[in-house]
Amino acid sequence: MRATTGEPRPLVLFDGDCGFCKRWVARWRQDTGGRVRFAAGTGWLRALLGIPKGDMRRAMQLVEPSGRRSSGAEAVFRMLAWSPRWSTRVAARMGLLPGVRQVAGAVYSVIAHNRRRASRWDTWLFSRVTEPAEHRLVRWAFMRLLGGTFLIAFTSLGKQVLGLYGAKGIRPIRDVAQSERYAAQGRWRRPSVFWKDASDAALVRGCRVGQGLSLALLLNVAPRLSAGALWGLYLSYVSLGREFLSFQWDVLLLEMGLLGTLTAPGGVRPGLGKRDVSALEVFLFRMLVFRLYFGSGVSKFHSGDRTWRELSACDVYFETAPLPTRGGWAAHQLPRSVRHAGTAAVLAAETAVPFLAFGPRRVRQAAFGVFSALQAAIMATGNYGFFNVQSLAMGLWLLDDAALRRVLPEGLWRDAKPARPPSVLDTALSTVTAVPVLTLGTVELLRRMGWWPRGPERLVRAVDWLEDRMVPLHSVNAYGLFAVMTVDRPEITVEGSDDGVHWVAYPFRYKTSAVDQPPRQVAPHQPRLDWQMWFAALGSPPSWFLALLERLLEGSPEVLELFASNPFPDRPPRMVRAVLHDYRMTSPEERQRTGAWWKRERRGLYVSPLTLAPGSSEQAGRLTWYV
Repeated sequence: MRATTGEPRPLVLFDGDCGFCKRWVARWRQDTGGRVRFAAGTGWLRALLGIPKGDMRRAMQLVEPSGRRSSGAEAVFRMLAWSPRWSTRVAARMGLLPGVRQVAGAVYSVIAHNRRRASRWDTWLFSRVTEPAEHRLVRWAFMRLLGGTFLIAFTSLGKQVLGLYGAKGIRPIRDVAQSERYAAQGRWRRPSVFWKDASDAALVRGCRVGQGLSLALLLNVAPRLSAGALWGLYLSYVSLGREFLSFQWDVLLLEMGLLGTLTAPGGVRPGLGKRDVSALEVFLFRMLVFRLYFGSGVSKFHSGDRTWRELSACDVYFETAPLPTRGGWAAHQLPRSVRHAGTAAVLAAETAVPFLAFGPRRVRQAAFGVFSALQAAIMATGNYGFFNVQSLAMGLWLLDDAALRRVLPEGLWRDAKPARPPSVLDTALSTVTAVPVLTLGTVELLRRMGWWPRGPERLVRAVDWLEDRMVPLHSVNAYGLFAVMTVDRPEITVEGSDDGVHWVAYPFRYKTSAVDQPPRQVAPHQPRLDWQMWFAALGSPPSWFLALLERLLEGSPEVLELFASNPFPDRPPRMVRAVLHDYRMTSPEERQRTGAWWKRERRGLYVSPLTLAPGSSEQAGRLTWYV
C-alpha cells in the first residue's frame, strides 16, 4: 500500500476521548493505506473547518479535498472508498447505494448513542485487535495439513492399490483403460494419467510419487507446484477408481487441493510467502466450510428420515456406523436423553453454526470451536478415514494470523517481511476459479433446499453447461453425510469350502465380524474394501462383490492381502458363499458376563455357493452356481 502524502487527502475528525472510536480509526488507517488523514476533533481544528460542535458530538466527520463534508455512516463509506483494496472500495460503494445508506445511518445513530455498550460488543465480536486480518500463517498451517492429508491418503491407498485395482485385483483399472465403452465417452470425461499405463507397476509408482509430493508440500518445498501435482495425481485415481474411490472425503480432498493450488505461494522455498491471501481466496475456503456442514445439515431435513425429525438418530448411529470404535460402543450406552441431546446438537452445528463462518472475528472463532468439537466427537466414535483431518484443516480458514500467533512458534513469523497485496495475475486467477466454484456450489445448495428455479431456461442451460465441464474434475461437489440413518446393522461374512459342508470364514482386517472382537481405531487409514462391505450389506450384491468372490476362488494374492489372513493357504477353496447376519452391540452387563462386544443373528445367505467353471482360471466373469 502506498501513502499519497504529496496529494490532497480527505480528513476524518473523530472523538479522541472515545476508546471505541479510536479502535475503529486504527482499523481504518490500515484499510485506507495512508490515503486518508485522521485527527481528533479538537476545538480549534473543528472551528477552523467550520464544523458545529453539535455535529462533531453526534458523529465522525469527513472533509474531502473537494470541500465536501459528510458525517456518520456516509462518512465511513466515503472514507473507505479511498482504500487501495478493490474489495473494500466495492463494499464502500455498495454502502452508498440508496436504501443501504439510510439503513446504515440508522444503525450508526444507535451505536453512537450507546457507545459503552457498543464498545463491549465490539470487543466481544472483533477483540481488541486493530491490525487488518492477514492469513499467511493460516495458509502456511493449512498447506502443511493438506500435505499431511495427501500423505495419509496415498499411503493408505498404496497398501491396497493392487488388491483393489491391480491386474488381479477386484476392479482392475486396466480394464477401464482398455474398455471401449469408457473410451467412447472421451478421456476428458475421466482425466487420468493411467490411460497411458495402467500396469501394476504404474499404480504402485503413482502412490509412491504421491507420497513424495506430499512430503514436499508438508516441508514447504515448491508448494504451488506440489499441490497442483497432487491434485492431478489423486484425480487420476478417482477418475478411474469407481466404487472404492467414491467417498465424499475423496472428492473433498480434490476440492481442497484445487483451492490449495490457487492460494499456495510460488517459489521453491517461499516460507510464509511474499503476498497475503486475497479476500476472495479466503471467502472461497469459508464457503467450502459452509457448504460441507450446511449441505450435510440440509440433506438430513430434506431426506425425510424420521430418526432426524424425532431426534433419535444417535440411538442407532453408534451401533450402525460403518466402522465403529470402542468410543462408539461406550457412547451407545449413554442415556437416551443424552443421545437425543447429541442429535439436536449435531443438527444445530450443521444448520445454524455454518452461517457464523461469515461473521466477525470472535464469532468465527466460536464456529471453529464448535466444528472442532464435532470432528473430535466423530473421530472418537467412528472411523472415517482422513475426513476428520481435512475438516479440521479447512476450519483454520475461520481464523486469522493473530489467532495462530498464540500457538505457532514465534520464529516462524517474527522476522517475516510485511505481506504485499495480491498481484493482478493472482487476482485474475482467483476470480476465474471463483466463478464456477461459487456458481456450482451455490446451485447445489439451492437444489438440496428445493429452491432452485425451474422457469429460467437460459440460466438452467448455462449452469448445466458449466456443470458438465466441471464434473470430470470432481472439484465442486455436493456434500451430505448421513442424510438417512441406518437403523439396523447387517454384516456380510464371506466363507469358503472344499466340500460344501464345512465352511471357513475369511477374516477381515477391520470390519465387524467376530462377536468377541473389539471395535478398532482405524482412522486415518481408509480400509476401502471393509467400508464397501458395509454398503454392500444394505442391498443386493453389487458387481464388484461378485468379482471379489471370483478373485478368492482364483486365490489372488493381491486380494487376499486385503484380509487379515488366508484360511486356505495351500490352495483356493472349491466354492465360496456369503452369509448375512444382524449385529447388535451388547450392554455393559452382557459385555462383562460374556466378553462379547456384539451379539448377532443369522439372516440367511447373501450369495449362494459359487464355483469357477472348468477351465476358467485365467478368465474373469466365469462364476457359476454350485449345485
